[in-house]
Amino acid sequence: MTPIEKYYNKHKEDHRLTTRHGMVEFLVSMKYIHDYLPEDKTDFKIADIGAGTGRYSVALASEGYDVTAVELVRHNLEILESKHAKVKCWPGDARNLSFLPDKTFDLTIFFGPLYHLHGDKERLKAFNEVKRITKKGGLILAAYVMNDYSVLTYCFREERIDTLFQTGHIDKNFHVQPSEEELYEYVRLEDINRLNSLAGLKREKIFSPDGPADYMRRELNAMSQETFNRFVEYQMCNAERPELLGAGSHLVDVLRVE
Repeated sequence: MTPIEKYYNKHKEDHRLTTRHGMVEFLVSMKYIHDYLPEDKTDFKIADIGAGTGRYSVALASEGYDVTAVELVRHNLEILESKHAKVKCWPGDARNLSFLPDKTFDLTIFFGPLYHLHGDKERLKAFNEVKRITKKGGLILAAYVMNDYSVLTYCFREERIDTLFQTGHIDKNFHVQPSEEELYEYVRLEDINRLNSLAGLKREKIFSPDGPADYMRRELNAMSQETFNRFVEYQMCNAERPELLGAGSHLVDVLRVE
């Protein structure tokens, strides 16, 4: 069993997006996904690469869209398949999607794999595959986990910053330098921009699906439903503000295939 499989067997991904901080991420992401979906669903195809337990795949399939999901972790895929949704499910690695034909999908959701692939070379393998299966003129929504969220949450809050400086896991510019044995690769906007250039992809827009939600888990849980609804509205309103990008735990880059 790979380290990623061991992690997701313990980390209940199906539960995460139903918590309040996860719901902010899901609802804001779905708002942006819907911005690019046509009313006429005929012949419109969606791929969900790194689909996890199918939170997005199942929701979109239930709306009547043609959805194909690919997931590396068997445990997650079994949960997805158990939902009996009209989702075409494949086991697979984002770096090798040879079972999917070229230029097939109008919209490709790419929300998981880039969290776990280390270095430009491995991430470009995945991007090239995702780009290959997406139609010319189609869109890729690529998600990342952000550097400064990691530094503030796992380094300063947990009083590990000095140790991580000494081991070289944090450089003098406070950029996380994970070893290949670690599960997550944390990025800054400059890293995302560099990867887009290497992949030959054009940005339509970039947004933060969760903003400060991950820092406010306790506060979100204590909110009334009315106040929580207002917080979701706040994040939807502010998701693209440039001065707030990169401060949350995730970013989603909306990219056009030319």
